[in-house]
Amino acid sequence: MMATSSGEQVYSVSELNRLARQLLEQDLPRMWVSGEISNLARPASGHLYFSLKDERAQIRCALFKGASRGINFVPANGMQVLVRGRVSLYEPRGDYQLIADHLEAAGEGLLRRRLEELKQKLAAAGLFDADRKQALPALPKSIGVITSPSGAAVRDILHILKRRFPAIPVIIYPVQVQGEQAKFDIVRAFETATGRAECEVLILARGGGSLEDLWAFNEEIVAQAIAACPIPVVSGVGHEIDFTIADLVADVRAPTPSGAAELVVPDSRDWLRHLQALERRAALASARTLATTRTRQQQLAARLARCHPGYQLRQNAQRLDELRHQLSAALGNRLVLDALRIDHALQRLQRVSPLMQLRLTAERITAIRQRLVAAIRASLAADGSRLAVLSGRLQTVSPLSTLERGYALVLDAGGKVVRSVSGLQPGDVITARVADGTVEATVNRLERG
Repeated sequence: MMATSSGEQVYSVSELNRLARQLLEQDLPRMWVSGEISNLARPASGHLYFSLKDERAQIRCALFKGASRGINFVPANGMQVLVRGRVSLYEPRGDYQLIADHLEAAGEGLLRRRLEELKQKLAAAGLFDADRKQALPALPKSIGVITSPSGAAVRDILHILKRRFPAIPVIIYPVQVQGEQAKFDIVRAFETATGRAECEVLILARGGGSLEDLWAFNEEIVAQAIAACPIPVVSGVGHEIDFTIADLVADVRAPTPSGAAELVVPDSRDWLRHLQALERRAALASARTLATTRTRQQQLAARLARCHPGYQLRQNAQRLDELRHQLSAALGNRLVLDALRIDHALQRLQRVSPLMQLRLTAERITAIRQRLVAAIRASLAADGSRLAVLSGRLQTVSPLSTLERGYALVLDAGGKVVRSVSGLQPGDVITARVADGTVEATVNRLERG
């Protein structure tokens, strides 16, 4: 940089252009500019160079390759466009230019700017807030559809609703969905549905289209009507990639009209399966409750029966019979014992009575007399029988021979030989074996000796 003799600065051309570029870029913000494309050039680099002009002026523009990827149309000379960019200066030639970072067709571009401004306004007013959204009914009693009665959207919606839950009635609120009159039709449809209160959920729908085709659903009065509607609203406008203000204000946004129909009603087959499961659970619960109630009733009936006077009387009567039986048995046993004691006492008394003593003495005298007679007979026969004894000594070794001679073998009740009177008692049963048989006798008297 040089200076004149008076001290003023002198700039070179490059310095001037650089200073001008810095001033333009610093003082002018990013801006939108509308105009007509001319002198369009597409070099191999992929950048776009063109002039943007109106009736009185023009400016050179550059859209570099990285920014050009976001363009959804093919720019051409004579096309009205909106360009967003920053003002700059190309220093080598000193050309004043606009460095663009976005390019769109003029008509759609203006609509998009209006859309963004309305979005900001409605967002600030709280129309998009989640806390004002209404929940959809699990199973609406009736469904309202705000759409064109002749479009494909209404056919798709009715087909889905009939397939999923044909029992729910559907009410069509016919409206225009495109054109200047459409927004007024839509607002009146919401007012009608609100006034009649005949639907539990509303579907606002139309098929896909351009931003201009869908613009009725971006109108502020439509947004306000949706926000003011007390009935839950499902928005199914356009295709999945389309997004309108109606989608943002509605309680639920569906990607398509068919998607909106699927959101508002459950699948009847799922409900039937659920109802069948509930029916099975209810039947089991009822059976369990009935069984519990029956058991409880039986328990209470048993308790009531036990408390009933008749039951108590029967119990007491049975107890009385049992006690009477026990008393009778006790008395009978007592009588038997008393009889035994009396018999025993009588026997003892008989044994010590004088008559019994006299009888015993008489028996002893009889026995002594018999023994005496026997002794005499034995003595008389002894001498006569010595020879016979000697001659029959061989026979005497046999017990039978002894028995034949008039002897007897005395056995007690156990079959043992009685060798002494000490082993017997009066009344004992004895058996006397003689030569030609046996004699059974009872011991009446014992004498030693």
